[in-house]
Amino acid sequence: MDVVLRRAVAGLASAVVAAEALLLALVHFVLGRTTRNQSMSVAGADPDVMSMATYAMGAAIAAFLLLCAVLLAVTAVRDRPPGGFARVVIVTAAVTHGVLGALAAALVGWGAFAATMLILCLLVLTLALHAAEGNWLKPTTR
Repeated sequence: MDVVLRRAVAGLASAVVAAEALLLALVHFVLGRTTRNQSMSVAGADPDVMSMATYAMGAAIAAFLLLCAVLLAVTAVRDRPPGGFARVVIVTAAVTHGVLGALAAALVGWGAFAATMLILCLLVLTLALHAAEGNWLKPTTR
């Protein structure tokens, strides 16, 4: 049962994070397009630069979240704890979701807060279920 739970949580986290990456890429695309079409400017900044920066930020966020989703999928398929690099990426995503959740509650509303906290819980639960095994905390000896 423990193996099934670990795989299910990691797989669900992977799917949710991948969906979030695609959604954020779409949102940034729409924002960049709107900025360019409306010739919006903040404090005299060039609208084309603002549009390209929005596209770049959307691509960077989507790439990071897709990397996280791939690492979670590998964790689910192998049913082994994530390695050092994967752990750093997953923890970074979890911390980012924690900060964004606090901002979402204040700026967007409780629905966005709940969605962000759901993703945070899936990321932390993935790490915690594998930490319960205890084998990734021990140094490897060869």
